[in-house]
Parts: sequence; structure tokens; C-alpha cells
Amino acid sequence: MDSGIELIQGRTTQLIVPEHRKNTRFRHFLLAIVVAIFSFLAIIILVSHAIIAWNLAYPYVPPLESNPFDEKKLSYEIAVYPSRSGETTVDSWYIPANISESRSVSKQTIILSHGYGANREETWVPMYDLAELMNELDYNVIMFDYGYASKAYSAPATWGSEEKSQLLAAVDYAQQRGAEKIIVWGFSMGAGTALQAALESDQIDALILDSLFLPSPDTLYTNLQQYVNLPKYPTTTIISQLLPLWTNHVFSNTPAQSILNKHYDIPLYIIHGTSDNKADYHIAEKIAANQQTEYSSLWIIENGQHELLFRKDPNRYMKNISEFLSNI
Repeated sequence: MDSGIELIQGRTTQLIVPEHRKNTRFRHFLLAIVVAIFSFLAIIILVSHAIIAWNLAYPYVPPLESNPFDEKKLSYEIAVYPSRSGETTVDSWYIPANISESRSVSKQTIILSHGYGANREETWVPMYDLAELMNELDYNVIMFDYGYASKAYSAPATWGSEEKSQLLAAVDYAQQRGAEKIIVWGFSMGAGTALQAALESDQIDALILDSLFLPSPDTLYTNLQQYVNLPKYPTTTIISQLLPLWTNHVFSNTPAQSILNKHYDIPLYIIHGTSDNKADYHIAEKIAANQQTEYSSLWIIENGQHELLFRKDPNRYMKNISEFLSNI
């Protein structure tokens, strides 16, 4: 009998359990507890990182609150078209230039590429003001939502993998409307996406890059640290492995490295602030140092904050932009 009690000729006798068997049972018990604790912690870590990855893929973006006409009395058209990859749909506004009487249509278009966590309005930049200023300078303007910002055609954020195809679809649309010069004006991750798109297309004639953010495991971790204190390892590894489950796109450091080592054959005007807490201005300096194309330049704004560079000195900001546009 395993009960430790044995019946012998009507008498009960206490069995003596060897000490080594007691120790073995105790060790097995402790091992079971340790395994259970580690399994529970592993599940908690996996679930918490899965939630972070899901929120990165589907960030909250407020709905559109207005439109170019209500904000600035700018006439506009709604244009919807597939991304160049065909995987997603792009919802946009096309604002024809405020042309002179001598011409019926402008041949130059600026595409405004908004940042992560925002939509095409991106009021803190502020997009409507820039659209109005470009309209007055005889540029057609395209404002559009990346998939993660679209309410009508929602798609996950892929950190540039699919977004570059959405941006290139806007470039294609600009050409369909007669544009012969196309400039992409990007902000934050929208600037990083513009650099990715320019790696694959010769249809873009120049880039204006404000507070450019290059998606990579390292920059992702730096931004996560502002909201939750997690160790770099294994956080970046786990999230990088989980993101494809939500986005169907691999998250890697390859595009960022390609951009950092690229000499673009189009002018780049890079604007960055020294107080940017989301995108290190030294990265902007490194990219600018690789450029040799005429009129490419870098403007570092002392104490400038992420995507708030226009507001710091609107007159100088637009003066510099206008000079860049006139040069190219």
C-alpha cells in the first residue's frame, strides 16, 4: 500500500519511507512550482508584448474633423485609388493649384505625407496651413491617409512596407492629373516612408523631410521607452516577431540601413530639431552628409521639437521652403 501503512496479522505497522524518496518528492514538487511560475510569467510577457504589437499595428487615430474647403476655402476633389501593391486602398483629397489666368492647369504637385498616429489633417503641423501656402505658390496638393489612419479603408501600420506603396499610388495619381514635377513633403514616419518610396521610384523629383523618423527595432524601442519601461532585450525581438502576425509584413532594420547609406539623385531638404525626443537629429545629419545632389541641404533647428518646427518660426520656415522649391 502507498499510504505508508501496512496491515500485518491484524496489526498496523508504520512503513518507514527512505529519506532519499522524501527528498525526491520534495524536489519534484518544487520543480513543478518553479515550472508553473515561469510558465505563468512567460504567458504574461507574451500576452503583454502581443498587446503592444497589436496597438503598434493598429494605433488610435481620430477621425477627420474637417476638409480643405471648410478650413481654408480651398476647392478639392475626393480621390480614391488602390495602392501600388494592390493590397490596400488610398483615400485622398486633390486640391488643384490656385492658377493664374495664363494657364489652365499646374504641372507641379506636392504630396503631403503625414506622420504615424495622425491622419492627413495632422493639425499640430499644421497641414491645412501648408496646403494653403502651397496652393498660393501654384502647386496642386494631395493630402491622403495612410492605411492605419483611414476609417473607410482601414489597414495595419507596416512601418513603411505597405505605406510606401500607398504613397507611390499618390505619386501615380499626381501624374495622371498632369503633374510633371512631384515633390513629397513628409513628416516623421511620413518622411521616413518618403525616403523608402524614393528608393524604388524615379517619379519623385524632390523630398522635403520634417522631423524624419526611420522605423527600425532600435527607434521602435526608443519610442516605447517613453510610455513603458521594458528591457531592450527581449522586447525588440519579441515585438519584431509578433508584428507580422498583425500586419502580414516583416519588420526589420533593412530599409533603415539602406536609407542611411543611400546617396539619392534628387534634392533632399531635411529639417530637424535638436530637442526631438522621437527621432534623433544625428540620424538626419548622417543622411544629409551622404547627399551630393545640388540643392540638397540640412536645417537643424536649435531646441526644435518633433513635428513642431513650423510653429517655432513660421515665417523663416516658409521662406526656407520657398527658396528650396524655387531652386529646384
